[in-house]
Amino acid sequence: MNSCPCGSGNDYTTCCEPIITGKKPAETAEQLMRARYSAHVRVEIDFLYSSTHPDHRQGYDHKGTKVWAEQSEWLGLEIVGTTDGGPQDENGEVEFIARFRDKDGVRSHHERGRFERREKQWLFSEGLMVKSQPRTVVKIGRNDPCSCGSGKKYKKCCGK
Repeated sequence: MNSCPCGSGNDYTTCCEPIITGKKPAETAEQLMRARYSAHVRVEIDFLYSSTHPDHRQGYDHKGTKVWAEQSEWLGLEIVGTTDGGPQDENGEVEFIARFRDKDGVRSHHERGRFERREKQWLFSEGLMVKSQPRTVVKIGRNDPCSCGSGKKYKKCCGK
């Protein structure tokens, strides 16, 4: 089984791949969000562009997005919550955290993505960054689960 990068637990060929390749549309805003994350992992940059609402494509940096996707190690997607965005809705919001490692270390991209349905297709319209909440520093033990969300032990992941 080739597990889907979106973290659904489903096989990629039945989860995000059909949405990315255009064989089937996303039925919900969350499905589109998961497919967009998988597109970053798989460096499917054309899908990221085409799944962005045309009114919100100004300033899209195709080359920069490709470089970012290629040079990042994608560690996981966490869906924090959704508001609307179901099969009968016209708008929806998906709050998510995408974790990745780049040259600067392990990072988190926490956003509330807004989605609109246009001609029966869900499209990403805009993202609002979520400010991180102050938190107390907790020392992570070598055998504790890694805080990046990878599911690995700290010593085998970010504690290398």
